[in-house]
Parts: sequence; structure tokens; C-alpha cells
Amino acid sequence: MAERESIENLLDEQRRFPPPEPIASEAHITDFEQYQAMWKRSVEDPDGFWAEIAEEFEWYRKWDTVSSWDFVKGEIKWFEGAQLNVSVNCLDRHVAAGRGDSPAISFEADDGESTTYTFNEVLEQVCRLGNLLRANGVAKGDRVTIYMPMIPELAFALLACARIGAPHSVVFGGFSADSLAQRIVDCTSDVMITTDAGMRGGRTVPLKSIGDAAVKLAAAKGVEVRCVLVNHRAGDGVGVGAPDWVEGRDIDMDAGMASQETVCEPEVLDAEDPLFILYTSGSTGQPKGVLHTQAGYMIWTATTAKYVFDLDPERDLHFCTADIGWITGHSYIVYGPLAMG
Repeated sequence: MAERESIENLLDEQRRFPPPEPIASEAHITDFEQYQAMWKRSVEDPDGFWAEIAEEFEWYRKWDTVSSWDFVKGEIKWFEGAQLNVSVNCLDRHVAAGRGDSPAISFEADDGESTTYTFNEVLEQVCRLGNLLRANGVAKGDRVTIYMPMIPELAFALLACARIGAPHSVVFGGFSADSLAQRIVDCTSDVMITTDAGMRGGRTVPLKSIGDAAVKLAAAKGVEVRCVLVNHRAGDGVGVGAPDWVEGRDIDMDAGMASQETVCEPEVLDAEDPLFILYTSGSTGQPKGVLHTQAGYMIWTATTAKYVFDLDPERDLHFCTADIGWITGHSYIVYGPLAMG
């Protein structure tokens, strides 16, 4: 290999590829010099940098300190002393700003059917589901397992849990009953939200049946799931008379939401309260539950959605090819784009 093509040389890339002028002129960061200045401030005055960004969001109480960390102990905290609700920042804040009728979520089903929900409509569904969870005994700090396909109700479920302060644990809809049970047991979740069935690549996936099997496996390991909310999508239906319906445990989520109020008082949460637990894949050992807290995660995902993807709420419709069952889907399908509007 010629010297100029050596590995070291290729790793030291100096070329620049500027975007076309019409794109650059409308970007949040219009040139490399602006990026360098922003980066320089972020490393020289990180607390000032992130405090300025945090001012864009809604707070019940502002922070005492922006950040504190001890890398030896592995203790890192953001916006201590502050109080907020992430769902309010993802939904209510935009409605209050006059954008209630703007598109919030666009969904294309496996059969090609498309549906768009406005911020007003998403907020209503989230409030109904949050009230349904509360009516079934779910309170701040309770862990809720979510095992659903890629449908709008999955996003509603995340935001409903965030609204009432119940950390959610989303399990990828392609995982087996064993994998689902493993995660239920580890986070000691006694409530699950699922779907009768989902569509993937033209075939029906019996999520409720898989969920039932997981609940039995979890019970054998000492963790009882007392409540299962079942959304109707593509299976044999829900409610009394549906296959394997467990009376007293299973709840018709659609009917239950329809009976709830459209206003759900958001829980006031500390910045370092848990927002969600998401498990590693387990491909190199036991799946590990990674806990993300409220403020730092919300601000990071909203900020990176804005600057890395250059999203503009007045201009862009953002598509992310990830699955909400993984961290990219949490961050850049649900929380990041919605938090920035």
C-alpha cells in the first residue's frame, strides 16, 4: 500500500464536504465556524452551555446545579433540584404554543394505511391511557413493561408512563416469551401493556399469546403480573370471550381508554427520577437494564435531534427507521423529536 494510503493516513481525514448552499442557509448551524464556536463553548463552559439550552423547556422548578459527576464512582447527575414532566415538554408545551393542530406522529401500517395524529390528538390519547393506568393502581415509581408492535399506541404508552411517573421497560416485539419474562423479572414489573397481535412483513405475530407465556414464566420466578392492558390490532380480539383472556387480570385497553377523562394531571418529577429502563440485547451475556433519568435524557435527545438531524418543526417530517424497542427508537422516534416539537 502506498504511503499516502496507509491506515494512519486514512484515519487522519482532513477533507470537508460542505452541504449545498440552499440547505446550509436554512440549517441551525450554517457553517463549520459556527459549529466550532458552539463546540468550544460546550467544553469550556458546559454548565452554561446546557443551562442555556435547558431554558427552552418547561420546568416546575429550576435547577440548583446543572451537573455534577464523579467518574471514579460512576455518579453523574444533571439538573439536580429541578422538577419537570417529560410528557408535558413533548406535548402540552407545543399545544400551549398554538401548535395543537400540527402533526405530531405519522404512522404507516404494514398494509400501507396511513394515519396522522396532531399534538392535540396525541395528548388526548396519552391522558386517557395515563388515567387508565392510574385507575388500575399504577403510581409513581411503578415499573410498566410494554410489549407492542410499531404502532402509535406504543408511543402513547411511553408518554403515558412518563406522564404519571411510572418508568417503562419496552421489550422489542420480536423477542420470545423467555426474553420478555427475563426483563419482567429483573425490573419486578407487575403491569404489562401489549397488543392482541401485530403485523410484521405480512404475517401475524401473536404478541398476547407470547406475553401470556412470559407472565407464566415470570410467576414461576416469583414475579406476579397482576394487570395486562391489551390493545386490539390484528389478532382475535380482546375482552371476555377472546382466546386465553384472563378475567380479573386482562383489561381491554381500547374500551378502558374510551371511558377515561381526556385530562390527566402530570406527575411532578425530580430531574434525576427514573424515566425508563431499557435492556441491552443480551447477546454477550445477561441483559442489563440501563436506567435513564428525566431531565438529562430529554434535553440531550431534543438537542441532538435539533442539531445532528437539523430538524425544524416548521419545516420537517422526520422518519427514523429504528424500532422503539431499542434506544435509537426511544430517542429519535419518540422523545427527541417530540420534545423539540
